[in-house]
Amino acid sequence: MKLYDLELSGNSYRVRLLLSLLGLKHEAVTVNLMKGENREPWFLKLNPRGQVPTLDDGGTVVWDSMAILAYLARKYGGEK
Repeated sequence: MKLYDLELSGNSYRVRLLLSLLGLKHEAVTVNLMKGENREPWFLKLNPRGQVPTLDDGGTVVWDSMAILAYLARKYGGEK
């Protein structure tokens, strides 16, 4: 699982927080917005809006922080 984010982003923070609370290991990939990495073709293939956070969960790509939170909660947040 990869999370494309920016450490200073509040929306990215809430996704990182839920990943932590769920105990999910992930690879954090920093997208440097100041250098325009979010507008490079490789990132726009993942997220046509060019925004962080973007989650790639084994080929399932979800963007928009609220959509990511809902996805993670539904897939991994079940009672144990």
